[in-house]
Amino acid sequence: MKSKWWHNPFFYLILLIVAMVAIFAFVRPSGPETIATSEFIAEMEQEQVDTIVLDNKGNIIGLKDNKAIIKAGFGDSYPKLREWLKEGGVDLNGVKIDAQASGIDWGTIALTIILPIVLIGLLFYFLFRSARGAGSQAFNFSRSRARLSAGDKPTVTFADVAGTDEAKEEVQEVVEFLKSPEKFQGLGGRIPRGVLLVGPPGTGKTLLAKAIAGEAKVPFYSISGSEFVEMFVGVGAARVRDLFEQAKRTSPCLVFVDEIDAVGRHRGAGLGGGHDEREQTLNQILAEMDGFDTNVSVIVMAATNRPDILDPALLRPGRFDRHIVIDLPDINGRKAILEVHAKGKPLAKEVRLETIAKETPGFSGADLANLINEAAILAARRNRKDITLKELEDAADRTIAGPEKKSRVVTAKEKELIAYHESGHALTARMLPNADPVHKISIIARGVIGGWTRFLPTEDRHLWTKSQFDDRLAVSLGGRVAEEITFGEVTTGAQNDLEEATKLARKMVTEYGMSDKLGPRTFGQRQELVFLGREISEQRDYGEKVAQQIDEEVYSIIQRAYNTTKKILTENKAKLKELAQELLVHETLEEPELKKLFEGLVPQPTSG
Repeated sequence: MKSKWWHNPFFYLILLIVAMVAIFAFVRPSGPETIATSEFIAEMEQEQVDTIVLDNKGNIIGLKDNKAIIKAGFGDSYPKLREWLKEGGVDLNGVKIDAQASGIDWGTIALTIILPIVLIGLLFYFLFRSARGAGSQAFNFSRSRARLSAGDKPTVTFADVAGTDEAKEEVQEVVEFLKSPEKFQGLGGRIPRGVLLVGPPGTGKTLLAKAIAGEAKVPFYSISGSEFVEMFVGVGAARVRDLFEQAKRTSPCLVFVDEIDAVGRHRGAGLGGGHDEREQTLNQILAEMDGFDTNVSVIVMAATNRPDILDPALLRPGRFDRHIVIDLPDINGRKAILEVHAKGKPLAKEVRLETIAKETPGFSGADLANLINEAAILAARRNRKDITLKELEDAADRTIAGPEKKSRVVTAKEKELIAYHESGHALTARMLPNADPVHKISIIARGVIGGWTRFLPTEDRHLWTKSQFDDRLAVSLGGRVAEEITFGEVTTGAQNDLEEATKLARKMVTEYGMSDKLGPRTFGQRQELVFLGREISEQRDYGEKVAQQIDEEVYSIIQRAYNTTKKILTENKAKLKELAQELLVHETLEEPELKKLFEGLVPQPTSG
């Protein structure tokens, strides 16, 4: 945490300097007034002076009641002072003449001599103190930044991890080894030294690693891959050595390196070659993992969502040779995750988490945790004592599309366009047999979108058929077609729909082999640079003639979907208008209202 400015010792040093200058400037006594010698003699004649002092600078100072009041330059020694005064006609009776130097300005002396000495002393004190602190920090610079969690009081166990049943079964033997390593060692068995957790962001890789340590009740070291690397050469390798030394002293234990691709990328792919600091750190990790004694009960776990860019030496047997994939949860997994995060929160009796699980395909564990938290916040803002299904669905909408923008000014014409656009999507989906059921329609703006239609998949899909893709394309074009047949023109509102439709149609042709004309083959080889870690180009393995055929097939697929959508909406134009009018009145239509509006409409087989 950043320290407060008043905790800085230099602040008090500056304050002391200002105070001392103010004291000597305003408190010190002022010196005697300097006058001409003739005026000095006149003052003597008027008996304004009872003592005369000759200082060591050749000045005569007149004192009254031991207080210096006037001063004049004399420039000679004491024996001539009396003669000079007599020559001036001054009566010296009752006037004391002192040859000792007096009237010293102690304030000036302190300001010019003592104050600089004090300030220089304080400055050296703070400099030496800072140097001492910097020296200790430099000494600790190569120490590991890993955070240690004690194993005697675990905060996370397998009960806190849901939706990853297969992964938990995979790591169960790791837990058993950490609990009782002698059972395996007695039979000559060796547990994998490294376990690599692979999966999309937010799927619970770090949480699973903490749960393993919690179940085994062993110390847990956690560090991010980026914390190894600094701008100074050799620091990352030193931190790796220190981390493994600490782990060996507290074995059995678990070392977890999050985002290991920050240091574990393929060597030789970046700038700097073998002298690159990142590659030096990776070399040290490889050496440490390969240098474990067989009796050292230290297991290294790492997490990444890009296993394809890791160095092969990291993945060979003896290092990260156990790979556990943690994928996005299915509907049962989402329900289990929601139940975990809903513990301790007052849910209303009518809440069914199965419904929320169906509405959130593609959500990760982190997304679902955020959904529950957003629902609790919404319930508190609405002054409720419990969390209802309304808050959960609003939180899901907020997570998918962003917060509502009720303050956005929308003209009546634009609102009508949005209503017909969204009604086109919904009505097309209702009439196609392979489209997902419509769950909600809204013309309230969220994020960057003016309106939106949510679908409720009946199941999690891992494989898609060509007919499903065809219906999906037709639904995507529903908004544009509805605008066209209602108003006789189109708007920019379908820009994202057209973009997604074009991408899907091209994938059907070039990746999925779903083109009758071009046949079952793929087109184009996608290349990646390991250093960049992403796809940057596509190498064309086909000629110009095939490229033209691909474009023609993409156009044909989209045009076929467009014709299907136009036929559906033209034949059901009255229902389209009724749906749009209801949207204009209520702004949001839920599933029960949609069922009433769609009553009597039966999905028809897709026709080209």
